[in-house]
Amino acid sequence: MVEICPVCHLPKTICTCGLRTKESQQIKIRTERKKFKKYATLISGFSDLSEQQEVLKYLKKKLACGGTIKDNVIELQGEQKERIKKLLIEKGYLEELIDA
Repeated sequence: MVEICPVCHLPKTICTCGLRTKESQQIKIRTERKKFKKYATLISGFSDLSEQQEVLKYLKKKLACGGTIKDNVIELQGEQKERIKKLLIEKGYLEELIDA
């Protein structure tokens, strides 16, 4: 049985909902200084929790660092703004909509 997209009601194989959401999101990347002079990179602007979890898992694997989601913001260990921007572009997000 073919899976159906709950948004556009098309089969998942031809659904473009994921591409449309990636093209319309304004993503903000910033760094913040934490305890003991450690840095964290914060990423905000994703539409839903499942997408945040997918991006978090992808970035943690590629950057070999720890991370979590707090208050709808992805928080990764270390100061990695430029690396994260490149990885998000590789994943399909538009460069013009990523504010680093």
